[in-house]
Amino acid sequence: MGTSLLTAIISFSLLLFISTLGRSRPAPAAHGLLVVANQVEHTALLVDPETRREVAKIVVGVNGHEVAVSKDGRYAYVPIYGNSGVGKPGTDGSTIDVIDIQQRKLAYTIDLGKALRPHEPAFGPDGRLYVTTELSQSLDAIDPATRKVVAENPTGQPESHMFVITPDGSRAYTANVHSGTVSVLDLIHHKLITTIPVSKTVQRITIQPDGRYVFTHDQESPRIAVIDTASNQLSSWIDLPEMAYSSEPTPDGRWLVVAGLKGHILVIDLQTRKLAKTFDAPTALGKVLVRPDGGVAYVSFLTAGKIEVLDLHSWRMQPSIDLTKGVDGMAWAATN
Repeated sequence: MGTSLLTAIISFSLLLFISTLGRSRPAPAAHGLLVVANQVEHTALLVDPETRREVAKIVVGVNGHEVAVSKDGRYAYVPIYGNSGVGKPGTDGSTIDVIDIQQRKLAYTIDLGKALRPHEPAFGPDGRLYVTTELSQSLDAIDPATRKVVAENPTGQPESHMFVITPDGSRAYTANVHSGTVSVLDLIHHKLITTIPVSKTVQRITIQPDGRYVFTHDQESPRIAVIDTASNQLSSWIDLPEMAYSSEPTPDGRWLVVAGLKGHILVIDLQTRKLAKTFDAPTALGKVLVRPDGGVAYVSFLTAGKIEVLDLHSWRMQPSIDLTKGVDGMAWAATN
């Protein structure tokens, strides 16, 4: 190869490299599906986050608000809450619909035996499926093999809507919506430890990956309550430019992605507890879900019928996933 040709090739490659600098590159793809509860359609959706397309729609009961996926990615669990919002009159659900993700169909239904308004499901470190049961003021533990309730953990408060479990599986924290409190539960001895007053109304709850702090969202003032899990006390507040509805930390514990109530996605630096970034978004909110690899945050918007996508590497909004009105709870189902 001649010297002049080699020089030309090197120069072209260098220019090509320089031209790519500063461009927004999407986070590398992770293999998985989004499982999305649509409470208006009474369905669970399987969504390919890379093509941004719905690949399956499974009819469930009236209504499923939230969803959890088994650790092997095989089954999705959708508690059937009823046809009303929290604290409002309506039907009272008593079942959990279970979806076979591989077969893309309803596999079976777990009957809880009585009207409970089951709401949020999540798997604990012990392998049990936990679900809030608002009418019994409890966090119930279900053995997914026998499909039976094996423990009831009393919250002592009405409207225990959402919850988190500590990494060691010993305690749970529930957000009690119109009580404005957080209940601390002993999951080993199945008893209430204490109740933490927060505000007149709170919505949703999340926990740092190391379990050190729990966050819940004041619905009266633009701030997030920070609960110290060592003392089980409200330790401080994170001030915001608008009220928050839901949030989720990144797996490294550095950032808290927050869905604001005035049309923004907010990002909090958890080292400084200060607002770091703001992005425009719709106003009707659902859930914040951070992908397990920490590359992307998904934020569902119920009335808008879409999921906003925030790349957490480039800090750029990516094209939204446009679905149908009613998208609410989401869970990640890993695939091979």
